[in-house]
Amino acid sequence: MDSWDDLRVFLAVARGESLSAAGRVLRLDPATVGRRVARLEARMGTALFVKSPQGYALTEAGARLVTHAEEAEQAMSLAAEAVQGRAEGLSGQIRIGAPDGCANFLLPQVCARIARDNPALELQIVALPRVVNLSRREADMAIAVSAPTAGRLSVQKITDYRLHLAASDAYLAQNAPIETVADLPAHRVVGYIPDMIFDKELDYLADLGLTRVPLASNSVVVQFQWLSQGAGLGIVHDFALPFAPGLRRVLTGAVSLTRSFYLVRHVDDRRLERLNRFAAALVAELRAELARLEARA
Repeated sequence: MDSWDDLRVFLAVARGESLSAAGRVLRLDPATVGRRVARLEARMGTALFVKSPQGYALTEAGARLVTHAEEAEQAMSLAAEAVQGRAEGLSGQIRIGAPDGCANFLLPQVCARIARDNPALELQIVALPRVVNLSRREADMAIAVSAPTAGRLSVQKITDYRLHLAASDAYLAQNAPIETVADLPAHRVVGYIPDMIFDKELDYLADLGLTRVPLASNSVVVQFQWLSQGAGLGIVHDFALPFAPGLRRVLTGAVSLTRSFYLVRHVDDRRLERLNRFAAALVAELRAELARLEARA
């Protein structure tokens, strides 16, 4: 093995489980990535991956190498910080994973403000209707609605947020009054696809006895658009309501939910000053933006 670059390619394939996925991260064509992997395997005298039509899976030797490669990756990041020193502003690329409600209604303006104060910083938002896999480096850090209990992760509570039932003015004008929870089954409900709810904290409708969801999506934004168009009623984040002035909260005294956002990071990344500074800015800005939007709900 002649350089850190060999390990960088190896890690990208191990995390992406394919040459094409690794190539996208490394900005190399898949054939080049394949040649680099073959060269590394030849130098180490053993196969690091089992190749199949389904992708690249680590061999026992490859799995052992991952730990050392990640240690080298961490060491390179620490070395870069030591050489560059503490710059006035943040720089480089940082990728944040988040559920799509947070990613669409909070992170754009939050990240825009952080980027404005740090012109050399490149920010990427990964909006996923599922838990972001930090071990595969899908992101440098993630926002979650539940605090993970497994893995070598550091977890920081960011803040609570509120949700209520809501429907558009048009829907409320054209349908039967909603005066109690008992009225809800007679209405067209918008919500998550039941078998695609990736976190128990998102199972909003079960406690209301609403097991039938005529208009369902795994995306909060799709649900929000349905509600905005007068298609039905459903649970909405209070911080999203200012983006659709025609939506109205209903049964606020009977149905009021509180959930939380958490910042999740690799434990080892706590040693990186650059990521620590960004995380502190992200948490502060998220708290401020959420409070601002909820006050307008």
